[in-house]
Amino acid sequence: MNATTRTTHKDATTHTITAGGVEFAYRDLGPKTGTPVIFLTHLAANLDNWDPRVIALTEPRLVRKLILTGTGPAGGEGIDKVTRVSTIDLARALLTLRDPKTYLFFTRTSNGKRAAKEFVVRLKERTELRDKAMSLRGYRAQLKAIHRWGRHAPGDLSVIAQPTLVANGDHDRMVPTSNTIDLGNRIPNSQVVIYPDAGHGGIFQHHAEFVATALEFLDRWQRPTAGVGSHRDGRFA
Repeated sequence: MNATTRTTHKDATTHTITAGGVEFAYRDLGPKTGTPVIFLTHLAANLDNWDPRVIALTEPRLVRKLILTGTGPAGGEGIDKVTRVSTIDLARALLTLRDPKTYLFFTRTSNGKRAAKEFVVRLKERTELRDKAMSLRGYRAQLKAIHRWGRHAPGDLSVIAQPTLVANGDHDRMVPTSNTIDLGNRIPNSQVVIYPDAGHGGIFQHHAEFVATALEFLDRWQRPTAGVGSHRDGRFA
């Protein structure tokens, strides 16, 4: 591949690297200059589950900025219920022959249902050399880790000095949206974005707005002057 050819999610090569005895799979897109952005996927996701329309406490020197979406702090409200919610929606998906993310990530309003269909179609844009599905063993391990996180004692998030963007939908059934607000209140240099009529996959449903917000956030070097805000209908308040 010559230097003028642009790698996209459709043809990016899958690589693996081993760290601490654990093998990680990843794909590398974009220019090799500048500061890299690392995207981490959601529960039960493989590399093909990241929406192609989008886009640190132990080693703080390795991280300049954080973007946290659809997540919450240790001991956060309802996080230990993820297993129950996921199991119910997996059963619904099997009975209706739909992708489980249709129920887990989106609201059941007309807007949410339409966004879910569009999202599932986008995930199929890569047609060759697709990643294999997560194993049942790996899925169970993730659920156990999330359950422990939900029962864990709260940590001191005030020590996070990096600028942080926290985003979610306003009706997240997996990790209740109250956790997003909590993160914004407890991380000093944070900006909160809440997308209307959206669930756990709010950043995928509102991908155009989220990408614009994320790019502006990553380009901004100084501490935000507006402080913590809430995103409603395209505005910060």
